[in-house]
Amino acid sequence: MHMTKIGFLSFGHWRDVPGSKVRSGREALVQAIDLAVAAEEAGVDGAYFRVHHFAPQQAAPFPLLSAIAARTSRIEIGTGVIDMRYENPLYMAEEAAATDLISGGRLQLGVSRGSPETALAGYRSFGYVPESDDENGADLARDHTAVFRRAIAGEPMANANPQMTGAVGSLAITPQSDTLSERIWWGAGTRATAEWTAEQGMNLMSSTLLTEDTGVPFDQLQAEQIERFRSTWREMGWEREPRVSVSRSIIPIIDDESRHYFGVRAQVEGQDQVGHLDGGLARFGRSYIGEPEQLVAELAADQAVRQADTVLVTVPNQLGVDFNARLLAAVKDVFAEVDAAPAAV
Repeated sequence: MHMTKIGFLSFGHWRDVPGSKVRSGREALVQAIDLAVAAEEAGVDGAYFRVHHFAPQQAAPFPLLSAIAARTSRIEIGTGVIDMRYENPLYMAEEAAATDLISGGRLQLGVSRGSPETALAGYRSFGYVPESDDENGADLARDHTAVFRRAIAGEPMANANPQMTGAVGSLAITPQSDTLSERIWWGAGTRATAEWTAEQGMNLMSSTLLTEDTGVPFDQLQAEQIERFRSTWREMGWEREPRVSVSRSIIPIIDDESRHYFGVRAQVEGQDQVGHLDGGLARFGRSYIGEPEQLVAELAADQAVRQADTVLVTVPNQLGVDFNARLLAAVKDVFAEVDAAPAAV
């Protein structure tokens, strides 16, 4: 039987407002570590974090992921996604390898161009300016990613200083983590980008929105995206089996607290929405909110969920560690039944 890996995806919000249990940057970080520990104890497979700059959210993933690595032993740790427009590829290669070595090879890095940010072209303030014909920095993100991937693969990145080394030659970034190259995921928002991802030999990370719309339900469009990715992967002849994750908002109504916060929202958010993003149509996937038995039936019919090997569950982190630990344990139970259900024809 296919067993879906379940990870949580936290945006790491904090705000000092009534109802928030995460009121500062420190609380957001410390609670993220505690939630990863609780998630591992509940049998959850992954702890993933969204990276946003110039906002009260998680921004620097590697200290956080390293801290989680030191407190856990089994759970995958990752990002969904790092906006590569903001990154120094060689510095990131050092940070990623160090984090992966601390974790014993559990790092799963989701990278991409990122989504709309609170800052206007904030990556320029970080010192990265795209070419004039690269309006939103997409080429910049792909260029940074290419250099980063070459660096973590051990390619030479600088010439040796003969006075220091006693030899003429070239130097790779250190430390190196041997298999990290196989655990880089690209966040793809379209079917064409998914095909490009396969051509590059990266795993596929697909979120709760696609920046295109063909009129079919979200899960069907995303399932087509996954199929195109896998088909292109086979055509490329890559030896390893790729991984595919999809993100979902899933809230099992299991007690008075979950009913209080989310019971009414189920009626509004239980269907796809189509809107405008980055100058074009985008389709946003529905939320899954309801009694566990209802969620089993609905998720078993979600074509993209059934095709993915990993589902990242977006968590309302401002409700605190205990609430989200209970939510994740309930989601894990739901997926035990989803995996056992016959696939929809």
